[in-house]
Amino acid sequence: MSKEVKSVDYGLEKIFEGAQDFLPLLGTDYVEFYVGNAKQSAHYYKTAFGFQSFAYKGLETGSRDTVSYVLKQDKIKLVLTTPLNSKSPINDHIVKHGDGVKVIALWVDDARKSWEETTARGAKSYMEPFVEQDEHGEVVRAGIYTYGETVHMFVERKNYNGIFLPGFQKWESDYNPEPTGLKYIDHMVGNVGWGQMNTWVKWYEEVMGFVNFLSFDDKQIHTEYSALMSKVMSNGNGRIKFPINEPAEGIKRSQIEEYLDFYEGSGVQHLALATDDIIRTVAELKARGVEFLPPPPQTYYDDIPGRLGEHMEMMKEDLKELQKLSILVDADEEGYLLQIFTKPVEDRPTLFYEIIQRMGAKGFGAGNFKALFESIEREQAMRGTL
Repeated sequence: MSKEVKSVDYGLEKIFEGAQDFLPLLGTDYVEFYVGNAKQSAHYYKTAFGFQSFAYKGLETGSRDTVSYVLKQDKIKLVLTTPLNSKSPINDHIVKHGDGVKVIALWVDDARKSWEETTARGAKSYMEPFVEQDEHGEVVRAGIYTYGETVHMFVERKNYNGIFLPGFQKWESDYNPEPTGLKYIDHMVGNVGWGQMNTWVKWYEEVMGFVNFLSFDDKQIHTEYSALMSKVMSNGNGRIKFPINEPAEGIKRSQIEEYLDFYEGSGVQHLALATDDIIRTVAELKARGVEFLPPPPQTYYDDIPGRLGEHMEMMKEDLKELQKLSILVDADEEGYLLQIFTKPVEDRPTLFYEIIQRMGAKGFGAGNFKALFESIEREQAMRGTL
């Protein structure tokens, strides 16, 4: 087990005991990407990751400025949005950042109150509470800015029975590859600039009522060449977890610096998607062409029994199968977890995905940091960005 994880109390209910959760969040509603070609991006996520056609908004539905495709797999909803003319401000986002996450939508019971509470605590407003209606009812949405140009959108849909949001119609498609076993968003990681991590930790504490329940410094997250720092923020019920990374001094450029250079600012680095059967999910993703980081050395898998300790006895997966697929293993006092990371899914080395299966563990794979970052550095070296 990773030494730094042993001393952490993951009991969020204890952390929040006696405190008032002024911003109750019910879960992640959707994640919206601004992309250069939503039709082609949707085809990629369906083909490679097994997402299903869900909802659509475009010229056919009366939207003259943007087109959006909504993809769904179990509890995960991705929205891919593209501008339909050169005057749209969405173009500025795409030119600067490339394809990337613009909106992290949070499901709430009261969007107005969520906006009022957060803006009163210092959040910069992105969109005042706005009621959208159609024959299926109404949705209330309101938004605030977080790091970079990223937005948290509060979505209240208790009075709505439509497919997704007003203005969207059901997306009928003859092409729907089988799902790959992805269940829900486990966490989303943001990269921020030099010296900004603690600023945003404080922002999430004061504006959103989150707690910092896990921290890693550059002594824990480093290799021979590079380092970074990370703090994990969580809301009161633990359903929303946002790790925040910033670069640290090293001999060479870290993965965080590479991201900031090519994204041209702070933003979402990766989404961690949960599965109940990581061996099946990863095997299927690889068969569909999803590329993952190169495998760790043989010694990594030789050391797993010693690192897992008593959790090795409860482990159901075959180590040979995990090694064959380059899946990483770690443990904490609560159990173990399995994880693997894709290569960037775009030409800019920015956004990527993590596939994770938790078997009781509540950490983030601290014991895998060195092996993971060495794999990333090998990719950076090939790109000439290390």
